[in-house]
Amino acid sequence: MSGDLGPRVAIAAAESFAALYADVELILVGDQYQLQPLIIKSRHLRAAQIKHAVDVVSMNDDPLVSLRQKKGSSMWIALELLREGAADACVSAGNTGALLAMAKYLIKTFPVIERPAICKSMPVTKGSTYLLDLGANINCTALHLHQFALMGSVLAEIEGIDCPRVGLLNIGSESQKGTELLQQAQELLRADVRINYVGFVESDGIFTGCENVIVCDGFHGNIALKASEGVARYISQKISNTVRRNLFNKFLSLLSMPLFKQLREELNPSLYNGASFLGLQKAVIKSHGGADRKAFMQALVVAREQVKLKVPERIAQQLNSTN
Repeated sequence: MSGDLGPRVAIAAAESFAALYADVELILVGDQYQLQPLIIKSRHLRAAQIKHAVDVVSMNDDPLVSLRQKKGSSMWIALELLREGAADACVSAGNTGALLAMAKYLIKTFPVIERPAICKSMPVTKGSTYLLDLGANINCTALHLHQFALMGSVLAEIEGIDCPRVGLLNIGSESQKGTELLQQAQELLRADVRINYVGFVESDGIFTGCENVIVCDGFHGNIALKASEGVARYISQKISNTVRRNLFNKFLSLLSMPLFKQLREELNPSLYNGASFLGLQKAVIKSHGGADRKAFMQALVVAREQVKLKVPERIAQQLNSTN
């Protein structure tokens, strides 16, 4: 019900998703009087359940106020279904702070994890890179960064990366650079045999793919994420403007159209939508608030993968192993 575009986009995404994945049962949580007309003509959502919710967490609501006063909201009820085992994953495009607060209260983190971290795959030159935290934790301790590194490393391994390379985001790659906090975190990562720590990473190295997991606090991670999305949109717009500049460019663009189409697709942030709240005992996926149908569907795909690969369970196993 929430997000910038509301149920219209979420339902359209659910329809596309259900058409591709018959092994998934969808539960649509929200105002049934708004949802029912949207699915009544959908062939692929006929089997979907609707769980009625009388309230909605808006994008401007205070997270702690929502935690106390929005127990009838679609977000709260969706997380309750997850807690009770009626659902295996929860996907929301709503208020990130409220989703985090409610998930911590209802789903709980693993006993050794102090804070969950928002993590997602980034578009890189080669291979895969996971960046965390992306906004859940503005202020972090060295221990938090160490926990993020361990969880990100497990996720990368689950996704098929052997002995993932883990780096800490810093203003320089030299080992003596950075704040005292980063120096402390570096020592913790170096001492943990479960983590293949390779050193500091500068921001211009995020997209090379040389590191499979890059760890930072939520303040800097969110800035890096939003900056990368802005650059992707800028490049796409720049290509379009250049193509339309004159007749000669338009002629050349006809010859290069397949290349431009592929480049625009690869840079589309929608392909990378769907961030995991690592550290929670069950799968909670955050979609971008402004996600369109294609982007929201990608968040559903991430949720399905998290359940099938048993990501929370495997993180718990690693956290319980000896260092």
